[in-house]
Amino acid sequence: MTRSDPRLRTLPVGFYRRDTERVARELLGRWLVRRAGGERLALRIVETEAYLGAPDRASHAWGGRRTARNESLYLPGGHAYVYFIYGMHHCLNAVTGEPGAGSAVLIRAGEPVAGAEGMAARRGLGRPPRPGDLAGGPGRLCHALGIDRALDGAALWRGELVIAAGEPAPRTEIAAGPRIGVAYAGEAAEWPLRFALRGNPHVSRPRL
Repeated sequence: MTRSDPRLRTLPVGFYRRDTERVARELLGRWLVRRAGGERLALRIVETEAYLGAPDRASHAWGGRRTARNESLYLPGGHAYVYFIYGMHHCLNAVTGEPGAGSAVLIRAGEPVAGAEGMAARRGLGRPPRPGDLAGGPGRLCHALGIDRALDGAALWRGELVIAAGEPAPRTEIAAGPRIGVAYAGEAAEWPLRFALRGNPHVSRPRL
């Protein structure tokens, strides 16, 4: 994998400024690339969830709620929204749509492409990781790549954290189902806005 590899070309801003569900599907197969200390870490995105902003009770922007914590969620599509949950884990979202939309895609799981040893060291894994151990879940993914609130609001088309072209997944390989951990959201909890590469062992549990 060299700098000239077309799979490493960052996605343009226009990719994100579209319908959130479509972006969530089309992020599958793309590469999430983190550059830190001269090291390149890369994950192939294998699972996402779409959050639709103010009309979506599962979204941090439900009802137009706006706080210091979620302010980056209202940036133009193409920025990172990173939040801290349960006092333990960070979660990475790609903001979508136009400024003020409050919509985003949660990056739920990734398959190692480059830098697996560095990711394992960050995760404190003392044995060869099994599929899903490194980045099978949003908290694991952020831990593996060293993503925290310092990257909240970062532009995902430049800098130390980007999403690159990778190898887009064919629609026939994409499974869809309800999102995880949003039972409080009423009927929105059943919306089929979780997407994953069918049969991929790096998808978080329960698998689609």
